[in-house]
Amino acid sequence: MRHYEICFIVHPDQSEQVPAMIERYRSTVTSKNGKIHRLEDWGRRQLTFPISKVHKAHYVLMNIECDAETLGELEHSFKFNDAVLRHLVVKMDRAWTTPSPMMKEEKAKSVLAGDAPKADAPKADVPKADAPKADVPKADAAKPAEPADA
Repeated sequence: MRHYEICFIVHPDQSEQVPAMIERYRSTVTSKNGKIHRLEDWGRRQLTFPISKVHKAHYVLMNIECDAETLGELEHSFKFNDAVLRHLVVKMDRAWTTPSPMMKEEKAKSVLAGDAPKADAPKADVPKADAPKADVPKADAAKPAEPADA
């Protein structure tokens, strides 16, 4: 069996159907001895460009291990489901089980049981806006104070 990463986006009006869709795709993979290594629901996000006059969509990422027949069945269900706007299937070299970079954001959540990120887990290394940078000297300290207008 081969490893695949699947990302699909769902029409925002059909967002309430996403959990049922995920369960249907999960059962399709697992019923044929496939494995799901990572399953993430990224939620509604802004599209880079409109698709059929839609500006937002619901994103889902899956990393699976399955045979070609199961993959064909999944692609067939994506193609003929009107709620799925786009889908992408990429063959991977190995199983990815670590959280994706999108999971570091608060909106995303893992759908697999026990994989939910902890509240005390470290966030991505993003510099804070109010923290001074060590490399850049402060401009205010070098400037002499200007006299007030009299």
